[in-house]
Amino acid sequence: MSKNLKLFDAEYRFTCIVWDNEPIQSRKLANICEQQLGWKRTTTYTVLRKLCERGIMQNNNSIVTTLVTKEDVYQYESNSMIERTFGGSLPSFITAFLKDKKLSKEEVNKIKNLIDEYKEE
Repeated sequence: MSKNLKLFDAEYRFTCIVWDNEPIQSRKLANICEQQLGWKRTTTYTVLRKLCERGIMQNNNSIVTTLVTKEDVYQYESNSMIERTFGGSLPSFITAFLKDKKLSKEEVNKIKNLIDEYKEE
């Protein structure tokens, strides 16, 4: 994925509100952000403008929608963290993640099935 989908904490919380309510009128979005995030209207519009400029959202005729899915953001963040922290090594990440954890048989089977699903033939 070539697009930078890095969302800082406040941007992520804002984007979650949009995901949960889209399509949403910008005025209604500002009201929700005031209630849930404690933001002033100007803060909401500033964050919205910046996310639109980055291609994360669009605001057409005061109707706000996202241009990326939660899954896109999760994938970007996961890949970035694995690259940055584990040099891109998925096995190193899994080893660190599972340290001191025990998996149930059901969890093991689910993970095995996922690996089989994505395995190169």
